Amino acid sequence: MEPTVVDERTRSAKNVTTIIYALYAASFLVGITAIVAIVMNYVKREDMQGTLFESHFRWQIRTFWFGLLWGVLGALSLFIVVGFAVLLANAIWIIYRIVKGWLNLNDNKPMYAA
Repeated sequence: MEPTVVDERTRSAKNVTTIIYALYAASFLVGITAIVAIVMNYVKREDMQGTLFESHFRWQIRTFWFGLLWGVLGALSLFIVVGFAVLLANAIWIIYRIVKGWLNLNDNKPMYAA
């Protein structure tokens, strides 16, 4: 494969990964964007295999599902007051994962050690 084709694929993969991080970040204002992001993760996941972006996709998918799990548990436990703490901790954890992932992506680093 020509270097320009590889460079273009890498640039495209990085752009898609960036867009997905942006959609997850935007979900704090417009919740539906997280659904769009997770769908994109699963649709483009196979294209990312064998690249550093594969680890970002795994990171993003895990962030979505664990964030959803803790969001539901927090919402269900609101009536016993502890839910507020769970929801706050969940929001902070999701923000941390978005920021850390985006920073690693910007530095062209995978999310997990090889």
